[in-house]
This record gives sequence, structure tokens and C-alpha cells, in this order.
Amino acid sequence: MAFSLENLRPAPGSRPKSKRVGRGSSSGKGKTSSRGHKGQGRGTGKVRMFFEGGQTPLFRRIPIKGFKNRNAKEYVIINLSTLEEVFEEGNVITPEILLEKKIIKNLKDGVKILGKGELTKALVVKAHAFSRTAKEKIEAVGGKAEVI
Repeated sequence: MAFSLENLRPAPGSRPKSKRVGRGSSSGKGKTSSRGHKGQGRGTGKVRMFFEGGQTPLFRRIPIKGFKNRNAKEYVIINLSTLEEVFEEGNVITPEILLEKKIIKNLKDGVKILGKGELTKALVVKAHAFSRTAKEKIEAVGGKAEVI
């Protein structure tokens, strides 16, 4: 006999027969069908997730803390050290150029330049926001920091 989907069967004895309950008292599983007397378990036997038997559930006992500001801007952050590595003296840096060079993956709400690292090249940087130290370092080497 060849193997095919229509004649596949489990090995004999590998699948136990299901226990038939509620088929008379002599079967040993009659009357309450192993569910016990009264109570929640004799009905469906299932309770929803996180149900604690009627007491106030944990997620309602814990106080609400904080909130998410819907108006907060989420900037893509770039440090001066990155600009120092990638760009040459006198280059104009815009968010579009940063996307092209794959320094950033997406713009989110804009680009913010932070002052981590040293800058030795005079660059013209156009971004949505600058930290105070970044602006000072860019202007100290003769560059320009423009907010767009």
C-alpha cells in the first residue's frame, strides 16, 4: 500500500479513545460528569482572562501614572561626531541629504542636532532643532546652524 494523504492513519494505540462522560451512574462518570456539585466550574468551566473571582482585578487596583503627550515632537537625533565623519568642509547638510546618505531612516517630526563629539570642519547645517552646545560648536569653527 502506497503512502498518500487519503490512507494515512495514526499508529494503533497512539491515540487514546475519548472518555465518554454523563452516560449513567454505572460508567463512573455519570450524573455530574466529573464536574463536581454547583459552582462556576459546572457551567462553562471557563472564566475570562485576569478574572480574580469577583475581587477588584489587579489592573484596576494599580493607580494610573503619567500620560502620553500627543503634541510632543519626536525628533531624529544626530550628533556632531556623525557629521564630522561623513561630511567634508563646506558641505550643506539638510534632512534630505541625511536621508540620501542613509544616516537617518526616516524624518519623524524633524532632525535635531546634538553637540556630542568634536567638529573641526565648517559646515552649513539646516535642521529642525539644535541643542545649545551643538549650535555653539558649529559656529565656533565658522559653520552655520540654520533652523528650518
